[in-house]
Amino acid sequence: MTKPMLLSEFTRLPPAMRATAFDGLSALIDAVAEQADEGYRFLRYQWFAAAIAAYGGRARTLIVERDGYPVIALPLAGFGPEAARLAAVPGCYWPFRGFPACADASDGAFDVLVDRLGQEVNGLRIGPSYDGDPAVSGLIAAARRRRWVVLDRFVADSYLLDMDAAQSEGAWPRASTLKKNRFHEKHLAGHGALDWRFLSGTDLAAGGFEQLAAIEQKSWIAARTDGSDAKFTKRGHGAFWRQAAADPVIAEMMSAALLTVDGVPAAFSFDLNLGALKYAIANSYDPAFAKHSPGRLLYYRNLVRALDHGMTKVDWGAGDSGYKSTIGAEPGPTIRDWLLLRPGAPSMLGRVFQGIWRRSGQVPDQPHEPANVED
Repeated sequence: MTKPMLLSEFTRLPPAMRATAFDGLSALIDAVAEQADEGYRFLRYQWFAAAIAAYGGRARTLIVERDGYPVIALPLAGFGPEAARLAAVPGCYWPFRGFPACADASDGAFDVLVDRLGQEVNGLRIGPSYDGDPAVSGLIAAARRRRWVVLDRFVADSYLLDMDAAQSEGAWPRASTLKKNRFHEKHLAGHGALDWRFLSGTDLAAGGFEQLAAIEQKSWIAARTDGSDAKFTKRGHGAFWRQAAADPVIAEMMSAALLTVDGVPAAFSFDLNLGALKYAIANSYDPAFAKHSPGRLLYYRNLVRALDHGMTKVDWGAGDSGYKSTIGAEPGPTIRDWLLLRPGAPSMLGRVFQGIWRRSGQVPDQPHEPANVED
């Protein structure tokens, strides 16, 4: 009679990893995004589909599976001459360009990803990306292990507001701030009836985006620039956000605070809300009311409402550190662009042109620690 084996006598096999390339965008992107760290769960299929629709490109997706379950999804879009075999991660400039990876994705999974990536492209650009992004960090570490050349260039400083910490130091917003806001609000009301409202993603898709665009068309961005960086106009990034809102999950993350004066849009703040974290994507106001700080009045209302809904941190992204510092935001992770070049001729060229790549970035306002990159 055969003696049964004890559980302790079985050998546990390592998980089976494989990477597969798909033409177009894979529906498995959503399955990975749902298992990512909370602040990265907006990186869904429709996020990338919106980018391809708005900005162009031919999509391809690399999926890494562990024992048959998807753990990393890397969407790609080619750029430059086809013979160069270069790709970038598609997306919108803010809050950042990234790709989803399950929170427990292992080094081995990223190694498998890089091996397959080297069969697909000579080089990959990803950014702007925050230092510490778990998926990007995993990809860069695996690229180094596989002897790829990894180049970075500085884009900007980010700014973070920890509302929990601010409240622990005393009442926040401060009484003096609220008093000043009431003063401005009283005088702003002299222009007409004030209406403060909050729009969901559904509201935005049903005409709210047009209200935000109307404010941008009156703002400094239209007066002083060509308007291409506006978030919601046809000339700007409006097509992307409207396409992204077609996913009800992403739409649920969208939120806008809107101020109207006598029914006319006067100021807005637009955010992505993910659990306790708020990404402050854009805000603007009609300069006709600038004397009474409508933008300031609106975003303080927006932040107090966020606290009431359990949000504790605001990622303000980059740019215009003045008002962000006044609110209490402090410098957060550095934002960079990355270029990954596979071993061989692409890496050799990367070493030659690395100085040009880095100098093509922005100049930081203050000295920064260099990124941990290979030369």
